[in-house]
Amino acid sequence: MALQLTACRGDPRVVVVTRGGSEAAFEVELADTPAKREMGLMYRRELADGHGMLFIFPDESVLTFWMKNTPIPLDMIFIGSDMKIVGIVREAVPFTESPRTVGLPSRYVLEIVGGGAQKRGIQVGDKVLFEGVSAEAVKE
Repeated sequence: MALQLTACRGDPRVVVVTRGGSEAAFEVELADTPAKREMGLMYRRELADGHGMLFIFPDESVLTFWMKNTPIPLDMIFIGSDMKIVGIVREAVPFTESPRTVGLPSRYVLEIVGGGAQKRGIQVGDKVLFEGVSAEAVKE
């Protein structure tokens, strides 16, 4: 059995606490199953500011993403099991198939509108909190 996070009361949110002490909150959809992770934000024509998708993996590993069939530029924020940002891919170019990774183990990836991380001062090492997301054991 692997741990999987699923939505609970209220809309799930990810809050990044920057080193400067400010908080950047995002309402998120959860990509917490293989099918949802595979689909991601493909075919979406827009993503509102302050919204995103949280990819949740059963184990920490070096993760790789691509932008195939994704028409909007995205920032990909890679988060380790310790709930700290390990790396950021900024402004991933739409419709490209080149691999995007930070080369370090992570368990979660938050995708937001391209440029959103810089706009909010989000950096490697910032702490991340989940709200409205709980852990429960499931078979994957």
